[in-house]
Amino acid sequence: MSKYRIVIESGTENSNYWKDLWKYKGLFYFLAWRDILVRYKQTAIGVLWSVIRPLLTIFVMYFIGWLFGSKVPDGVPRILLVCAATLPWQFFSSSFSETSNSLIVNSNLLTKVYFPRLIVPASTVIVCLIDFLISFVILIGFMVYYQYIPDYKMLFLPLFLLLAIITSMGTGLYISALNVKYRDFRYIIPFVVQFGLYVSPVAFSSNDIFKSEKIPEYVKYIYSLNPMVGVIDGFRWCILGGETTIFIPGFIVSIAISILFLFIGIWYFRKMEKTFADII
Repeated sequence: MSKYRIVIESGTENSNYWKDLWKYKGLFYFLAWRDILVRYKQTAIGVLWSVIRPLLTIFVMYFIGWLFGSKVPDGVPRILLVCAATLPWQFFSSSFSETSNSLIVNSNLLTKVYFPRLIVPASTVIVCLIDFLISFVILIGFMVYYQYIPDYKMLFLPLFLLLAIITSMGTGLYISALNVKYRDFRYIIPFVVQFGLYVSPVAFSSNDIFKSEKIPEYVKYIYSLNPMVGVIDGFRWCILGGETTIFIPGFIVSIAISILFLFIGIWYFRKMEKTFADII
């Protein structure tokens, strides 16, 4: 019997960890591709669900906005106003939900081999990003139908998409780590997503709040603490232009919150990562 044994453990230094992320990039591609293949497996219409789900949400939000008489900038069809907000929100809600549950779904993998666990939620965000790119044809279709031509601001859209990725990744990492230890979060996540939909400017425009003289300034800043406010307002500014404006102080608050969530999410995820295999 050999007196030697091999012990496999993750690097304790952050530098080793981030190098491992690059080293295991093949696993990242595999997990993302696997989730893409099985996402709509054995469904009758397959990838069309990436279009139908946000389309149904767009029509519902359109009706709610019309019913409550939310204002629409001059020359902008209401359906475009809603669509430009629904697509980033749909990306955030799906990536947040699936990232939060990603470690539980892949629990069998976590207990067998070592790899940087950050790969699991990150690959989930990529899959949701592909869904977003597919669903973007809805917006293009509406713009063609209404003959609405965007201006140069459209070039800044990738920056706001990056902000949406940062927001969903940061919050998703934090909740995914909590979800391993406290399974109660699987019941809380749908409520958070549902509540977030109604406090985010999807059916209405942020201009209704920021330009209102009846709403106190501190309430506007509290409203801006929702990081999706900055993302959605940014999308509308890029796509619709015109009278669609960004409340700069509130936008800075939203960006700061998104970046703060990302740092907190990574910090807590790394703190809990070594215990995942034992708890799960």
